[in-house]
Amino acid sequence: MGEVRQVVITGASRGLGLASATHLYNHGWRVVAAMRSVDVGLERLRAATGAAADDPRLVAIRLDLDDPASIAAAAKAIEEAVGAPDALVHNAGIAAAGSVEETPFEVWEGLFRTNVFGPVRLTNELLPSMRAAGRGRIVVISSQGGIRGMPYIAAYSASKGALERWAEALAAEVAPFGMGVTIVVTGTFNTDILTEQTLEYGDHNGPYAAHRAGIHRTGGLAVRLAARPERFARALAGFLDERAPFARHAVGVDAHLLMFASRLLPGRLLHHIVRLAMHLPRHGALQDRRPSRVPVDNSPSEESEQHG
Repeated sequence: MGEVRQVVITGASRGLGLASATHLYNHGWRVVAAMRSVDVGLERLRAATGAAADDPRLVAIRLDLDDPASIAAAAKAIEEAVGAPDALVHNAGIAAAGSVEETPFEVWEGLFRTNVFGPVRLTNELLPSMRAAGRGRIVVISSQGGIRGMPYIAAYSASKGALERWAEALAAEVAPFGMGVTIVVTGTFNTDILTEQTLEYGDHNGPYAAHRAGIHRTGGLAVRLAARPERFARALAGFLDERAPFARHAVGVDAHLLMFASRLLPGRLLHHIVRLAMHLPRHGALQDRRPSRVPVDNSPSEESEQHG
């Protein structure tokens, strides 16, 4: 029997992470499932895999990517459990919806801490052991928003774009040590990030109400056509066998189409296609929707008189 390979998957308690952890476990991998809620997540994984409570091929480790101390502790626990992993899959992430103007700045900061800075910290913690072993594949789970800035999810889109640029740079740096990096651009999958995991910000009756209505119309169709997470898990398993220093793949019809279009079409045309697909108002359509001007009384008020 060959040596058991070891994979670390962040965000393994639900969605794509749960499906991927289950698939890889069932195909002989030793899975280190990193998650915020270990008890709940491990119970889900055992139910999905049929693993016994003492099965050494399924290890759960607490990880909060928004907490540097948690990241350092998780990296130490990973190395104690499996040494240098054969694969590190950065699956965990959070999402938020809302116009650029109406998304609070602290939401931007939280998205970048979890979606970008957390994976960077965890990777940096594990790189010394992976370099010493002379092997390892780092897999970054991106989205269509990482290909192109998407309206109404600008903060999420920007964080995924930053994650991709980091992964591209990292690939060139670690290749001489025998490691590789893969970016996986996901399409729409039937996970709870489509519903309860995505917080929405802004005034539903405000200036961007028309944008919101159009995007929700498109989103409703996307949810109905969403693929099952198991399809993603099967694709990921194949990507872990790659030996190229850098690779980028799309999983899902919509992701394939957008990646193809971004390579072939000029930006102006792609902008127009995205607008049509998301049912956004045309250029200048809302210019006349301005508040009516209220006559201004320039006579001094009582307050202005008191304060000179």
